[in-house]
Amino acid sequence: APTMALVGLRHSHTWNHLENMLKRTDVRLVGIAENIPELVAEARKMGATETPYFDDYTKMLDQLRPRIVWAFVENNRHLEVVEACAPRKIHVVFEKPLAATYAQALAIHELAEKHGIQVMTNFGPAWRPGYYAAKARAEAGDVGQVWRLRATTGHGGMNMGAGRNRVFFEWLTDPEKNGAGALMDFGCYNALYALYFLGRPKSVYASSIHLRPEDFPKVEDSATVVLNYEKAVAILEASWDLPPGMGALELSGRDGNLRIADGKLELRKGREPAKDLDVAPLAAERGDPIAYLLDCLKRGRRLEGLVSLDYTVGVNEIMDAAKISIRTGQAVALPLK
Repeated sequence: APTMALVGLRHSHTWNHLENMLKRTDVRLVGIAENIPELVAEARKMGATETPYFDDYTKMLDQLRPRIVWAFVENNRHLEVVEACAPRKIHVVFEKPLAATYAQALAIHELAEKHGIQVMTNFGPAWRPGYYAAKARAEAGDVGQVWRLRATTGHGGMNMGAGRNRVFFEWLTDPEKNGAGALMDFGCYNALYALYFLGRPKSVYASSIHLRPEDFPKVEDSATVVLNYEKAVAILEASWDLPPGMGALELSGRDGNLRIADGKLELRKGREPAKDLDVAPLAAERGDPIAYLLDCLKRGRRLEGLVSLDYTVGVNEIMDAAKISIRTGQAVALPLK
């Protein structure tokens, strides 16, 4: 089986993925690089006891030569990881977003092209069939021309760094390491939806709210982004201040409305009650990040769709424009210079 190594254990998503990797047979976990003792202890506790641990990830890369690296590090260190992996021809997986800034995202894209590696950003919605079903329905004209997209993404905020998530909380609430606060954490999903369903906007306008400076002294905890298109608008809400179960994505056309919430896709037309639509499951090789990356490597194909570099670099462009808009109070035209 192809070999995989982990660089860092600093993201809250680490633990579910690690648990999954330890059970899989299609990929072999050969090494973990992390120098924070409490995180190493946590990984051992989860069952990664046979795996060698390294303080220095470049030593690990040279010694083990893994086929794939999955890096659970701060967003602003993603570029540094690709700088190490690309010349060694090692494919890379990150948790979303691709980078902390648009400049870093462009540099990652350039390195991936130059060295012929795949760089996947693991956006969870890519493995959920509802989004593909909604796209097919929209393209089939079920709601007429889509003129409005509204995405609400968020939760009540991370707790103050208890246990294994202490390190994650520290960098998630740092504007350099994360790239922003809730705007980046949840807004990156919303930007991805807008690109997928509507394409690149003409301009970006954003505002942010700082409701809880005592919890998040350095970053905003809610942000609203409006993307303007020729004949459409996207209203994107990202927040660490929401009650549970508020998340939803809506696509509105003149003839109806598609809504994804709680894993269900519903269609509403005219005055009729909303009806749940059947959603076909995804093929096994599209069902999770590792399966999809392995399938692409086996077939010699580039990553496509929601996890492709085209979309994930585009997300960072929208995030940068939103940050400029928040700072200046002005709408920001795309493409960014």
